[in-house]
Amino acid sequence: MALSNPRSIFGVHSVTPYNVSTGEFYGTMKVLQSSSLSLSGELLSLNGGSSKYPWAVEDGLITSELSLSFSQYDDFLFELMLGKAPTANAAEASGSVVALSNKTGTLVAATGLASVGIKSGSEADLKFSKYVVKAVDATTVDVYAGSDVDFQRGTDGVFTNDLLKITATPLTIATDTAVTIPDHGLELTGGSGTIAMVADETATFSVRPPNTSSMDVVIGGAGDVFPEWGAIVMAQKRGTGEMFEIDLYRVKAVGLPIGFTTNEWSNAEITAQAFYDSTRNGVMSIRHINTMKE
Repeated sequence: MALSNPRSIFGVHSVTPYNVSTGEFYGTMKVLQSSSLSLSGELLSLNGGSSKYPWAVEDGLITSELSLSFSQYDDFLFELMLGKAPTANAAEASGSVVALSNKTGTLVAATGLASVGIKSGSEADLKFSKYVVKAVDATTVDVYAGSDVDFQRGTDGVFTNDLLKITATPLTIATDTAVTIPDHGLELTGGSGTIAMVADETATFSVRPPNTSSMDVVIGGAGDVFPEWGAIVMAQKRGTGEMFEIDLYRVKAVGLPIGFTTNEWSNAEITAQAFYDSTRNGVMSIRHINTMKE
């Protein structure tokens, strides 16, 4: 009979991580540039005497590494590669404001600021940014924004100086009274006592404009844990109907590069280690199927 066509692999379709205990999928990676599995072994040679060639050769260790290049940053990737699962927030039709927090001194106090909130009817002016409130004197403050990336939302925002101040003139803080932060859909409310702030003290807060979803995560905590995971690597389905799958039983990765480059999609490249699973007595399984009729 004639020789069979060689088995070949073309492209990459997906990499799907799963929980090694329950088998449940974390999600799937589809925006992939590449996925390669390196099974690199070493040979141990016995040398001695005047022979220029080994007397014997035995096999040594095999390193099994999964290299991934991808352009997506789903929540599960932060959990698997940076050790912390993000908080997924529900849609916020009116946006949200994270509460004021003192940064230096006690600006947030009965004698200073009580709160920051969304100005009713101005939700469309909320802008995605982190803000700093700074006391100018005992009764006035200036407000600064960390970025102008969202300043064109609603009424345009504008920096008034190179220190990123957004208030043209200081805002006066009065007891139990709200004062508007112009053009940003926000208002500051004074404390319940006699206002007597200390100049240069600061407080911070952050804002999310109306949205359909959002997430936030703090990376680098002392208790963060990097889990083991399994992964199903699937090649692109060929025109012949052939499909090729690798199931890696146990995988571990530490680190997730997040790049920002002018006019380019962000791309991350990571290397994960695949290792032995005693329950399944192996490191991986490989499957191939040809669905084309002869």
